[in-house]
Amino acid sequence: MITRRTGLIAGAALAAGLVIGLAGTVLAANPTAAPGYPSMMGGRGMMGGSGWGWQSFAPDASYGPGMMGGFNGAGMMGGSNWNTGPQPGAAGFVAGTTASPRVIHVIAGPGYTFSPSSITVERGETVTFAVTTMGPLVHEFMVGPADAVAADKAGTPEVADIGMMQTKSLTYTFDGSGPYAYACHATGHYEAGMHGTITVVG
Repeated sequence: MITRRTGLIAGAALAAGLVIGLAGTVLAANPTAAPGYPSMMGGRGMMGGSGWGWQSFAPDASYGPGMMGGFNGAGMMGGSNWNTGPQPGAAGFVAGTTASPRVIHVIAGPGYTFSPSSITVERGETVTFAVTTMGPLVHEFMVGPADAVAADKAGTPEVADIGMMQTKSLTYTFDGSGPYAYACHATGHYEAGMHGTITVVG
């Protein structure tokens, strides 16, 4: 009796695991199955997923990296590089334009860091920065000439109030020679080291 009951419990657990795994796989393979593309087990959901990456979609506050990671996303618990493809100066690189900006994903936090901390762009290129906050702090993202960013100069392009697991975007054209930079000027964040550099090539 004990052996049979144990076998039945193990069988039920195995069946439940297969159903959950299959559901995650289907959602990851078909992101349009759920509005906003969230899922608990696949895609850009809470547990991550590897079926499709950020590069396929325009930045939007309704989705972002999975909390536990993912293949193309940048999860709180891990994940591989989310800015894939040839970079400026490399063979096959395609510069962003005003009609079709190149999307660069930036992670704000946890703590007072940006990832990546340095970015390379092509002279004249238009880039959309999709900025996602990881951790409980609220961040902002300012981009422009390095001196204006360092001084938190009024009128310098920025997005503010990016809360935990939120994604906001900002589009900028690098039509000068630089240097350029980006930073968070929420109280004390810049002073704690929350800023990055942008190198212009070409």
